[in-house]
Amino acid sequence: MAASREEVIAALRKAYMMEVETVINYLANSLHLEGVRAEAIKSSLAADINEELTHARSLGNRIKQLGGTIPGSKELKFSQDPLQPPKDPTDVVGVIRGVLAAEDDAIKHYQSIIRMTEGDDYVTQELAISNLADEDAHRQQFEGYLKEYTKG
Repeated sequence: MAASREEVIAALRKAYMMEVETVINYLANSLHLEGVRAEAIKSSLAADINEELTHARSLGNRIKQLGGTIPGSKELKFSQDPLQPPKDPTDVVGVIRGVLAAEDDAIKHYQSIIRMTEGDDYVTQELAISNLADEDAHRQQFEGYLKEYTKG
């Protein structure tokens, strides 16, 4: 059974909030980290901000097309605890693990949107598939960073 329009809008609004939170946390971590080992991660996070912002824009546009409203700052609910800037600004591995946790959450959420729109809302489904592909590639990149930064 296909999801209702309201359920799809709610899922898109959640995805939008997740992307906006990721932008905020990538920005914060790209500025907060310090040390020689941090430079590659800082650069990667800074570069990925635009991709995550593009996801938020496309989600916002789809929400509007479906008759929903885009959440403003007072409606945003954030939950990316693992991606908060660490107390120790040299904790690069902690940030990498936070990125992986955020990517896992995004991947699971996009997969749920794909399932809920199957056979009914191909436009939303295609948007979720496209965003899922980006998130999956980003996760793979940070899995590589984790291997490199944790080998002993």
